[in-house]
Amino acid sequence: MALRPDAVTRNIGISAAGLTVAVVLAACVGIATRAEVTAGFGPGDWSAIRFTVVQALLSAFFSVLLGVPLARALARRRFFGHGLLIMFLGVPFILPVIVAVIGLLAVFGRNGWLNAVLGAVGLPEVSIYGLHGVVLAHVFFNLPLATRLILQGWQAVPAERFRLAAQLGLTPRAVARTIEWPILRQIVPGAFALIFVICLTSFAVALTLGGGPKSTTIELAIYQTFRYDFDLARAAMLSGVQLVLAGGAAVLALSIMPQVVLGGGLDRVAQRWDARGGLQRLGDMAVIVLGAGFLLLPLGAVVGRGLLGLRQMPGTVWQAAGISLQVAVVSVVVLLLIALPMAGWIAQRRSGGVEAIGLIGLSFSPLMIGTGWFILLNPVVDPISLALPVTALVNALMALPFALRIMVPRLRDTLQQFGRLSESLSMRGWPLWRWVILPRLRPQIGFAAGLTGALSIGDLGVIALFADPDRATLPLQMYRLMGAYRMEAAAGAALLLLTLALAVFWICDKGGRWGAEA
Repeated sequence: MALRPDAVTRNIGISAAGLTVAVVLAACVGIATRAEVTAGFGPGDWSAIRFTVVQALLSAFFSVLLGVPLARALARRRFFGHGLLIMFLGVPFILPVIVAVIGLLAVFGRNGWLNAVLGAVGLPEVSIYGLHGVVLAHVFFNLPLATRLILQGWQAVPAERFRLAAQLGLTPRAVARTIEWPILRQIVPGAFALIFVICLTSFAVALTLGGGPKSTTIELAIYQTFRYDFDLARAAMLSGVQLVLAGGAAVLALSIMPQVVLGGGLDRVAQRWDARGGLQRLGDMAVIVLGAGFLLLPLGAVVGRGLLGLRQMPGTVWQAAGISLQVAVVSVVVLLLIALPMAGWIAQRRSGGVEAIGLIGLSFSPLMIGTGWFILLNPVVDPISLALPVTALVNALMALPFALRIMVPRLRDTLQQFGRLSESLSMRGWPLWRWVILPRLRPQIGFAAGLTGALSIGDLGVIALFADPDRATLPLQMYRLMGAYRMEAAAGAALLLLTLALAVFWICDKGGRWGAEA
């Protein structure tokens, strides 16, 4: 028996949801007041729109295409370090984008390892800048996501199905057609749409690897229009286009991401009797080695080059690191103040429709919200003076969808399990949260806080619009070092940023699980 709706939780949850909507609507109002629809778009604007859609389509396509064989190999093979490798597949998600760019440049850049090998054998060098560089970086970030989604679907198949397939003597091709392919048809469209949305709103990748006017995304065009031309009308127009594209794609992604429903099993660990041949085993291991190398080599390059560049970092890097930590702490606090009451409100409702409010972060890009708020604040106060609070607020909103997906299922289970007892004790409001909900939600709160802190500390979005020369976050300071061709110092800052992001995530996640009730 679940609790009847708690008026206190409901009212606070509605207030938190209203605040979330108000922040975004205010940005939309700011954009609408400066957008000049009659002005139209120039050739450069249409080029940015086309490039944004094309690179997102290609990035999603290759991420899913490469994720299928990698997920299949991981599902069929067991080896030492199997679980550790699957765990590392989640690292790129919390990895600061600018750090990953440093690692990709070390491997695929002009002076990277790949060009060194090509030069040694007399082959021409390759350039990472342009469309292929943007797609490469997006695949690096989203291949693990596609792999995890597909692997999760295949791991949900009852072990009895594979046992029956082995008893019937089905070939690997027959197993793929009867068991694996139906799961792919359910998961791949949703995974493709989700990655497409993520790539539509990517900013830092295009900023560092775009490579010229022909490789400019809408986000980058907004930034350039804002910072270099200060044409707020054109920036507002581009923000509106970004809103329509990303919002429409997000709605589509949510509508076509089905729940994977399979027949019941006995919860045995699945044993795969298919593909036990030597050639098939060799093929799977080759896929795993190549996939792991593609994901881990850039991280190794960041560590290797960063250790050499630590001594060359200027003092401003440490100052920027302190500012990034402050922004991350504020973002975590703001997120918890919004997400916890919203999760409580959503969990007590039979319909999950209101959860769509929390998915605003997938539909509205940080630069779009930042542009709208800059337009609103500019006539009243100096927007630069509010750079850090606005950045922290937007970072919290961007992490809200993930936090709700982490908290709501556990909160629903808690209310279902302890609803009758809490009802009999007339336990509601703060006592209910203090004694029942929070102790059992601590692991999820810690994980959501760690994810928010890591994403916030590595974000290079709103701060790029609002930043002043004297104060900058660590990602922005890294970008400035790269722009000044101080790559050794930038590599040292990348290692520092990577360490801080992983430390914030580990501390919050570990703190939430320490001493928590299972």
